[in-house]
Amino acid sequence: MTDEQTPSDSPQARSAEARGSVQGGPALMGRVTPFELFFDLVYVFTLTQITGYMAHEHTGIGVVQGLLLLALVWFSWSAYAWLGNQARSSDRGVLRAGLVVAMAGVFVVALTVPEAWHDGPGRLNGPLVLACAYVFARCVHPIVYAVLADDDRALLRQVAISVPPVLGAGALLITGAVLGGTTQTVLFAVAIVVDWGGVYATSRRGNWRIHSASYFTERHELFIIIALGESLLAMGAAASQQPIDLPLLTAAVLGVAATASLWWLYFDIVTRIVEHRLEETRGAQRLSLAVLAYGYAHFPIVAGIVLTALGMEGVIADAGSTEGLGTFSASALCGGAALYLGGLTLLARATVAVWAPFRLGAMLVLLASLPAAAALPPLAALAGVVVILAAVAAVETWWYSELRRKVRP
Repeated sequence: MTDEQTPSDSPQARSAEARGSVQGGPALMGRVTPFELFFDLVYVFTLTQITGYMAHEHTGIGVVQGLLLLALVWFSWSAYAWLGNQARSSDRGVLRAGLVVAMAGVFVVALTVPEAWHDGPGRLNGPLVLACAYVFARCVHPIVYAVLADDDRALLRQVAISVPPVLGAGALLITGAVLGGTTQTVLFAVAIVVDWGGVYATSRRGNWRIHSASYFTERHELFIIIALGESLLAMGAAASQQPIDLPLLTAAVLGVAATASLWWLYFDIVTRIVEHRLEETRGAQRLSLAVLAYGYAHFPIVAGIVLTALGMEGVIADAGSTEGLGTFSASALCGGAALYLGGLTLLARATVAVWAPFRLGAMLVLLASLPAAAALPPLAALAGVVVILAAVAAVETWWYSELRRKVRP
């Protein structure tokens, strides 16, 4: 088989997609269903727990551990987004049952996040429960996928070869949870490399199916909304612990402005361009684009939102202070926004093979301004980040005005 005719472009693959179209299968699937939104609710809670964990630890290693948990959570959600794309409807039959079972596993993961590295006084080992619940949720995925694949042998083979990386990563997670400490952190990181790397190696030119580009993009758009919503929840939780005064209200308004800027930078034209590009491609090219743009480039976008929320939470907590914001919160605030812009830049590169100069410039400005943000009062630091994000959004809206008219309805 040549590179020009990869498994996804083979006659068997095209025939399988054609059968779906003729028989009313996945090719006729609609938009995201209410049940999938219900499924995502456990991830809202999980993101909140991860942000809370990093805020409670308030250390660099705590942030690293939180990002490792976030990587696990993101990849589990991404796997189920691909699964939903295989089914005509996610709110009926075996997929509904599978999603409910997986939800239970993810919810247990969320509950144990505070004890992810530090076992509490309960009778069960917190890190071990987290690792086992996560592995359980990941193992449900290939089982349901195999059922939905039906007689599509190429897809069944693809599901089969994706299992070893999942099991290998699961073994590392469980071993790390048992050993604890620094060893756990290292093994969790290795598990992510095994899982992500194994899936990338077997998927980029594999036999997964993207039956509906519009569904696939909408599914990921909704997760970005979840992450942005979690940032507002984090600010609200921090504000609820403070007396209402002018500095607190100012911080809240600035936080909403920062979140709105993040929303604008993703939803104004970027996601529409990516959807159009995905619609135009077929076979292996579409699969490769989906894996790179959504499976991997989206993770720094999500991580950037979570870290920015962590930084804004720090601003809210000390909104009335005239002292410096501090290195921890400033690093989360500026570093998170920079990571978000970096993720968007990677998304543009993976999608249309261009770099986003305005976003790259803003990312460098944010990183360079980190020492100043740490020394400035909290409100001033947050205001500076808002100005940078809003400026790049405004400049891009003007610069790409013609493209914007073409891609927006």
